Amino acid sequence: MQTLQRGDKGPEVTELQLRLRQLSLYMGNDDGKYDNQVEEAVRRYQWARGITADEQGVYGGATRTSLESETTEP
Repeated sequence: MQTLQRGDKGPEVTELQLRLRQLSLYMGNDDGKYDNQVEEAVRRYQWARGITADEQGVYGGATRTSLESETTEP
């Protein structure tokens, strides 16, 4: 499982954007760029779910497991 953070790009980031959109946490473009808007959406998700195992705004293992359990694969 790859950790994603601001500055990363690619199809895994697009999947993250689409999963965050399913929960109405991200309303930006599905462009595969982990920018400030994606980082803030991840941070809000982590805060709402009480996830502290990953650095705030970083899509690590704990955040990924939780988000994937709540959303469907795009």
